[in-house]
Amino acid sequence: MGQPSGIRPRGGELVSGERLVVVGGPEGSEARHCPDEWLPQPRRIRGLVQARPELGPTAAVGPLALGAGPGDLPLLDRDGDVAAVLGQLREGRSVRLVGQAGSGRSALLAAVAEVAGELAPDGVVRLSGYRRTSADLLQDLFAATHHAPDFRPDREQLVELLAGVAAVVVIDDVEPSGEELEELLAIAPECAFLISTAPDAPPSPPGSRLREHLVAGLSRPACLTLAARLAGRQLDEAERAWAVDLWFESEGLPLRFVRAAALLRQRDVAVDALVAAQEDRRSVFGFAQEYELPGDPAELETELRAGVPLPSVGESAAPARLLVQGLSEPARRVLRLALALEGECPTAPHLPALIDVGLGESALQELVDHGLAVSVGGHHRLTEGVLAVLLPELESDADGQPAPFAAGGVAHGAAEHLSWWVGHASVTTRQIAAEAEVILAVLRAERNADRPEQVLRLARAAAPALALSLRWGAWERALQLGLEAARMLGASAEQGWFHHELGVYALCVGNPQRAVGELEAALALRAAAGDQRGGAVARRMLDVIRLEETAALTVGDAQPVRGRRTIRAIAQVPARLRKRAPAGARKTALAAGAAVMALGVLGTAIGVAVSSEDAPAGKRPGSSADDIPVPDATTSPRPSASPRPSASDSATPSESPTESASDSPSATHRPSSSPTGTKSTATATSTKTSPPQTSSPPQNTKPATQPASPPPSSTPPSSPPATSPDPSGSPAAG
Repeated sequence: MGQPSGIRPRGGELVSGERLVVVGGPEGSEARHCPDEWLPQPRRIRGLVQARPELGPTAAVGPLALGAGPGDLPLLDRDGDVAAVLGQLREGRSVRLVGQAGSGRSALLAAVAEVAGELAPDGVVRLSGYRRTSADLLQDLFAATHHAPDFRPDREQLVELLAGVAAVVVIDDVEPSGEELEELLAIAPECAFLISTAPDAPPSPPGSRLREHLVAGLSRPACLTLAARLAGRQLDEAERAWAVDLWFESEGLPLRFVRAAALLRQRDVAVDALVAAQEDRRSVFGFAQEYELPGDPAELETELRAGVPLPSVGESAAPARLLVQGLSEPARRVLRLALALEGECPTAPHLPALIDVGLGESALQELVDHGLAVSVGGHHRLTEGVLAVLLPELESDADGQPAPFAAGGVAHGAAEHLSWWVGHASVTTRQIAAEAEVILAVLRAERNADRPEQVLRLARAAAPALALSLRWGAWERALQLGLEAARMLGASAEQGWFHHELGVYALCVGNPQRAVGELEAALALRAAAGDQRGGAVARRMLDVIRLEETAALTVGDAQPVRGRRTIRAIAQVPARLRKRAPAGARKTALAAGAAVMALGVLGTAIGVAVSSEDAPAGKRPGSSADDIPVPDATTSPRPSASPRPSASDSATPSESPTESASDSPSATHRPSSSPTGTKSTATATSTKTSPPQTSSPPQNTKPATQPASPPPSSTPPSSPPATSPDPSGSPAAG
């Protein structure tokens, strides 16, 4: 099955654990065992200082009033918090910041990360936990501390690779919790973690490695100072009283005062407009009566400011509607797009194509200055509460009537644009990883707008790109959304493709049971759609899984080695046998692989046993297939002997040792009570006629069980007579 029309597939290769994954094939991805010489050799990055800061928590949000940037704005009233957290980290403990939304947890994380570089040998690693699974976070930590492009280690490899990493790991917006979070921390035991979680996250379990630190609101003087600094001027008496009331209502949450300062700046704009209007009116029309203006312009501004009321405390508690009135038109467009995408803001390069906004960076910064957006994980998202307040207004028309698909109308065309973008050769996988949540938000918006064709198109294009970017949590969600759209359209072939990709994903993350279910569903759907090539790919993946299961069952407790060597040894044998055997011999190939592995494990023991029991002089044990002892009849059934064309034919790994032990139609099988098993006369003859060697092992002196009557000779007439060392002439006598 080919790609939908207009989609440029993005393909490539990566290594997941010990599998080579080929992504973006025309019939779907494939995972096979990676040759040892192709396995990446991760190289440690030493002396890390602020690794990957662009993906970590940003500085405190706030406006660039009067040219002052966020980096110039010191963190207020947090010296005690910074010292307490640093003390915990210095002792090797991990800390979890808890607090209300808008309490400044991200700002405190950034402040601690700036001064914690000397606490650990590997410095500070700053990551974003926004919409990341625990596996994604471990992959990000590995990528920040090791150089190994296009490599995603499995859990066992991560334990080995991250065991020696000693860094302060700062992660904002961590979503995993409970046992899942504890397991994540245990993978890197030498690291000290500083994380922040959502306000509604469950508490740490008993005996947790994390120590919780409460991030409370700021003091009243700090809040007043923050509002004045962000407003760019000193507050007058009325504004100070208003700010104090807001401090009591908000419990000193810094985000409230970031937004309050934005409201004060809007008030200043209104006052400036009044001052300008007053001057224009006097110069153009004059006054009806003599009116003496204050000589100091500041006095005129103060007089006019008194006529502009301050927002009430209730309006200041949820000021999103008021803040929108002070936004420029480009910023409003960006805000509407973010509301349509569930709060996710695309990065600036996409805004001209999506909403015709040329200065996207300025528009995004304006939203940040007003406390409506924050930078996270490489892109921007709306802050807490903005979506819930403003989305109902977006979903209603000018008359206030409901417009259920208004959000989908704003995002119309985004799926087509992103489908083209993810396949473009100039786009890097890192850029795709930064836009992963935006892509998923577009998929959900198109689904809610009842446009499954667009969902299918974008999911088919974005899934391989997300896989190559190693954002596998987003990869799985994109596949699920695409599968849902394919079911809505009733497209069997498309459903088969998504089931196939989900099977490859499940196999790579270590869930073979789920992988088998997904691949079998893909095989059935592709067969129903007549997609023979796609069915062949699904069958190959099922063969890989079954061979790995056979390897695990065959080796088991017999050989305590790592799984990858065993999987490779088993996987190579059926590949060679399939070239010789007919197409319908899959079960024979699997049995052959198991037998070869059993021979490899027990070969030494078998050779020693044969040599010690009945190996004649001049013959080294284990040198031929005839040295294999006959299995006991109580453990395995003995098939009837079949005539062999000649004694030179060698047995294949899938043949029974009993079946290959006789070379004559007249050979008689003996009971398996003898430890040496049954030998053919032709084999014995060829062995005894060889010249003796001085280095041959001594003969076994244990008496062998003699039969009631000697068996008839099975030596062919054309063979030279053999001289038996035993008076009975039995070739099995030891």
